[in-house]
Amino acid sequence: MLHDLIKQNRTYRRFYEDVKISSEDLLSFIELARLSSSPRNQQALKFYFSNTEDVNKDIFTTLAWAAALPNWHAPKKGERPSAYIIILGDNSLIKEGAKAYHEVASGIVAQSITLGASEKGFGTCMIAAIKRKPLRELINLPEHLEILLVIAIGKAKEEVILKKMPKNGDYNYWRDEKQNHYVPKRSLEKIVINK
Repeated sequence: MLHDLIKQNRTYRRFYEDVKISSEDLLSFIELARLSSSPRNQQALKFYFSNTEDVNKDIFTTLAWAAALPNWHAPKKGERPSAYIIILGDNSLIKEGAKAYHEVASGIVAQSITLGASEKGFGTCMIAAIKRKPLRELINLPEHLEILLVIAIGKAKEEVILKKMPKNGDYNYWRDEKQNHYVPKRSLEKIVINK
């Protein structure tokens, strides 16, 4: 079951924007993040969520989408996410020199959030290409909170198909004329180094 859930938990970039996501669902995903492992048990992450059209529209303007698709820049109106969860590092809760743990912690909780969303039938996209200053101003963040990742969430409007990595090692994803999204993956034999 976990194997199937992880295979289903892909990066989606087109959504049915009119399919709404409740605050209760978003809080249930954040609860999974809260229960996840935390480096040094610092639990130094905070979360901001949005599922309203006006705030979503503003958050959308601060994000960059799909750098590997030069002819496609972002979801068009009607295909944008219905919700966002912004993962924040609370610098007031960490000891000096431990700020690097934010990156590890954000990866752990992002996976928990996306798996939870996937289990409920939603697609997600983790986004690190963020215009942080405008987003900070938009959601009125205090100085001690650092924007780490944005997770876009919605009912996926595209199929993501896993393919074997080509021999030339090109790992870039691509789309066909029907907008199916293909993602090359390295084989198990290529990533296990035991001889």
